[in-house]
Amino acid sequence: MLAKDSAQLRGLRAIKAALLLAKTEKGSSEEITEEAELKILQKLIKQRRESADIYKQQNREDLYQVEEEEIEVINKFLPQQLGREEVAVIIDDVIKQSGATSVKDMGKVMGLANKALAGKADGKLIAELVKEKLA
Repeated sequence: MLAKDSAQLRGLRAIKAALLLAKTEKGSSEEITEEAELKILQKLIKQRRESADIYKQQNREDLYQVEEEEIEVINKFLPQQLGREEVAVIIDDVIKQSGATSVKDMGKVMGLANKALAGKADGKLIAELVKEKLA
């Protein structure tokens, strides 16, 4: 607030609101696990990316820029994202461990891959690589 950095302030407020909401949800425990926090932050980024895409299609650069700034702030609180090649290597290992041979086994592989790459890679990238390797 004192630095007058409105982008960072918006991003931090969004994170705080999402965590408070998750903490007070019906049926949730008092404490939020680190894994749950990562999922919440990933969800916030996904929402902002979808909004940014819509704004870009509608030629609303002002709103697009706001979403991109918030994505930048939220990304600071997530672990370093792995590159496509690193994710591909991990998926290869998961496929070998699970014994998957065709696209029919995609659900099993996705479950294991999402656990192995939790917070380290985007779900779309994981799904794309799994499908590519099982095809």
